[in-house]
Amino acid sequence: MNSKLMINEIILDRDKIDNYDKYPFNIPIVKDFEKLKLNSPVTFFVGENGVGKSTFIEAIAVNLGLPKEGGTENFMYETNDTTSNLRDYLKIKIDNKPRTKFFLRAESFYNFSTEIERLVKEDNFYSLFKSYGGNLHECSHGEAFLKLVQNRFTENGLYILDEPEAALSAQRQLSLLCLIDCLVKKGSQFIISTHSPILISYRNGKILDLNDNFKEISYKVAEIYKLYKMYLDNSDNMQDRLFNS
Repeated sequence: MNSKLMINEIILDRDKIDNYDKYPFNIPIVKDFEKLKLNSPVTFFVGENGVGKSTFIEAIAVNLGLPKEGGTENFMYETNDTTSNLRDYLKIKIDNKPRTKFFLRAESFYNFSTEIERLVKEDNFYSLFKSYGGNLHECSHGEAFLKLVQNRFTENGLYILDEPEAALSAQRQLSLLCLIDCLVKKGSQFIISTHSPILISYRNGKILDLNDNFKEISYKVAEIYKLYKMYLDNSDNMQDRLFNS
């Protein structure tokens, strides 16, 4: 399975960096980063808010020629330039060329859907609606997410997802897991930043803890899993501790 991976290694060109006191190089996960070897068709980045998951995953996507707000290489649009220059310092080793690449980002998915609608209406690219399962603005946020994956993601693809669970109910996250597994069996690779205990349960994935310098961890060791389990097993006691402390 490893031989079919598209991305096998991500390296930070530390010789090009002259100041580690400036953003984004002052973020601990970047400051201490040298290289990362990927050995699974699905890699999960987990960690607390502010640790740098979105910064890192965005840098990977943009380094690969994908738009920072989401889409394929063919989408050239921008609503707000907040991208760090970390992308310019990464070396990404691609051993197998993907058939297609896509960056799916929860926080800018509305902008992506708007761009598709604009291309259809202004430039007469009517085939886009068919490719993406229709006008995504006419669906709920979660439905639009799943339609995109169902219609646009294909075999032998490289897919970078930033917190996809933001749009999805627990049931729909299970649906996404099924879609991911189906695509993995067809040669696709995923890199996913997430806070979802459901997504990281995927049995053929690897979980990397960005709170601990990309350390590989097991599912039940992940803080996401432990916190959700502790709360759901005894929510009354947890609320007593939270509200009465």
